[in-house]
Amino acid sequence: MFLPHQLIGQVLDRRFDQDVRRHFFKGMEFAAPAGDPGWFGPGSAVWHVHSHTHALIFGLQCAAFLERLDPSIYWMGVHHSRLVRDDTRDDPIPQIDPEGALTRLGHSVAFFIGTAYGSTATAERLATTVASMHHTIKGTRPDGARYDADDPEWLRWNYATVVWGIATAHELYHPNPLRGRKIDRYYGEFVRVGHALGGTDLPTTKADTLDCLKSYLPKLAVTYGTAMATGPNLPLPQAALNWAVRDTMPPWAKGLIQHSDPNIVERTARRALVWSIINGVHAASGTMPEFEQARARASADPVADVPVTRSTQIFERAGAFETLQG
Repeated sequence: MFLPHQLIGQVLDRRFDQDVRRHFFKGMEFAAPAGDPGWFGPGSAVWHVHSHTHALIFGLQCAAFLERLDPSIYWMGVHHSRLVRDDTRDDPIPQIDPEGALTRLGHSVAFFIGTAYGSTATAERLATTVASMHHTIKGTRPDGARYDADDPEWLRWNYATVVWGIATAHELYHPNPLRGRKIDRYYGEFVRVGHALGGTDLPTTKADTLDCLKSYLPKLAVTYGTAMATGPNLPLPQAALNWAVRDTMPPWAKGLIQHSDPNIVERTARRALVWSIINGVHAASGTMPEFEQARARASADPVADVPVTRSTQIFERAGAFETLQG
């Protein structure tokens, strides 16, 4: 027996409040100060893309799988996050900690909602916090290779996988997706986040992002964790979503994990199933209150000038300010 639509929405909202908002949205401001558009503001491509919470969450999962094709990224996660159980961090076959994996996802969702819809001060604080965490992530892989999260090459790869995952999930599963030059506007706007985290020479279009990702191919490999992170032997709806993660990958990346696209009819049917799952869940839970608060904040009469901050200056010097205004 199916629950009524409104009741499903209430259950989902309650779970999000308990599992994500209560733990990971602390200290973030969405309703004030009046007149502050935040980093992007109403009418931006970022506001449109990130407003579909469940497509955003799915996109972050796609990005996480793609970025782990870099062995250094994989071992950064093993050694410096709650992704795996503490007693298996040095094991060649580390075991996933389900609670830790949800914690990592919660932090990611909060960051990309906060930088999209939070006040300017909130977005700045989130970027500073994440950049500071990156400064501490240094170590050695089991094969003896060193890794450093402040490495510009790592920052560029990490940025490209994130923007590709979110944008591709949006194109496939948003009910009103941006395409062509409009989705390129998202890539151009989102680069502000990458610059704020210390990234340099970042791609600003879909084509440039694809070229950037492919340029890393000689450095990539399929680790044990990557091989075990996805596969067909799952029940529905997990199996459909799991397939959909691999479906978003560029063709050369699919080759690395030996993923083959089905024929066009089957692929269309599978995407339709995933579309119904993602959009059904989103329709049941409704628009995030943070989005509504940000919209009201940005349209209100300003009470003070929004300060020009360091990342704003970096962004303008990077030449991307015109992209946001266009």
